[in-house]
This record gives sequence, C-alpha cells and structure tokens, in this order.
Amino acid sequence: MSERQGPIRVMVVDDHPMWRDAVARDLAEAGFEVVATAGDGEQAVRRAQAVGPDVLVLDLNLPAKPGVQVCKELVGLDPALRVLVLSASGEHADVLEAVKSGATGYLLKSASTEELIDAVRRTAVGDPVFTPGLAGLVLGEYRRLASDPGPATGGDEPRAPQLTDRETEVLRLVAKGLSYKQIAERLVISHRTVQNHVQNTLGKLQLHNRVELVRYAIERGLDDA
Repeated sequence: MSERQGPIRVMVVDDHPMWRDAVARDLAEAGFEVVATAGDGEQAVRRAQAVGPDVLVLDLNLPAKPGVQVCKELVGLDPALRVLVLSASGEHADVLEAVKSGATGYLLKSASTEELIDAVRRTAVGDPVFTPGLAGLVLGEYRRLASDPGPATGGDEPRAPQLTDRETEVLRLVAKGLSYKQIAERLVISHRTVQNHVQNTLGKLQLHNRVELVRYAIERGLDDA
C-alpha cells in the first residue's frame, strides 16, 4: 500500500449553514482539502458520490434523509470511505446506530477545533475516534452482540482464514481497543506496518472496516487473550 499523496480530502455535511461553514473553514485552514459540503441527506449522497472524499464529517440530524442512512448507503458503495459523525447527541442509541451503519468515529459538537482536526486525521487512517466515554460503550455493545447466538446457518462452518502470527497479534490488540499508534509502540513496528497488517487481515476475513474487525476478534475471544 503506497503512501497517500496530497492532503486528506474531506466533505462536511450539516444542515446548519453557519456551523457547516465554520467546520469547513477550520478544516481547510488546518491543511485538509474540503472537496464539498452538503445541507441535507439526499444532497450528501449525491455530492459524496461525485467527489469521492476520504473522510465524511457527518451530522446525524439531517432533513431529506437521516445521517445514519447516508452513512450506510455511502459506506456500502465505497467501503474505503471513512465517516466521522459530528453530532450534538451523546445518546447511546445514536452512537451505536451510527457505528452499526459504518461510521469509523463519533465526536460530540462540544469538542474543540483541535480535537476535531485530530479526529479527522485519525479517522482518515482508519483509527476509531470516539468522544471520551463512548469507546467503552461501543466495545461493550459488540461484546454483547458477540455473546448472542447467531442465526442457525446449517451445514459446516467455513474454515477460518489463516492469519499469520503477527496479524493475529495485531488483531488481538485492535480488539483490546488500542489505536494503531499504540499498537506500533507495543510491537516496536511502524504505524504503516500496523496499517498493512490490518488491511491484509480485513482482506483475508472479507471485512470492511475496523468496527467489523473488532467484532470478529471479540467473537473469537481475542480481546481476553
């Protein structure tokens, strides 16, 4: 996987023009390329498909189409898209619904400009970013889902893909909630190498994002290993 060339391309979706413009301005001043903005859900889907941003900064409360539906549609069309929800709501149900729809992170609008800029940078490389207190909630929910019996599929379960020892080690640390930077420091390897291991693992397991990867690992008890 080659290093990214040029600035991170960001799209901002919010139905409040002043807030939307302020976020777009702050991100542009921080060196991001703001490729589009949108004020409702339908417009967001159309414009995102047209410009192909790296990161979508998305409000949940949108006219025409709710943010979770926007997220679900766009991530379904392009699993490489990273979505950072920027919402006024810290309600647990909203957070979990956003993550299940494919969001990489969830930040409250009370966050500082510095926190937003850091969150967009981290979201761009696939790190899950959550307002403090919400990460544990999300991990807890995936533990609960993993402990529920799934629907009976019948027949033999397909053979699990073979991961290398290092891929398994990285997967275990991902399941424990460590960031790529923390994993790199723990294993004394580069951030890029961690990303490569995660991408290889996603490919082998036919998963789309880090949230699905965490759930896979928890289902197999790797977070307790």
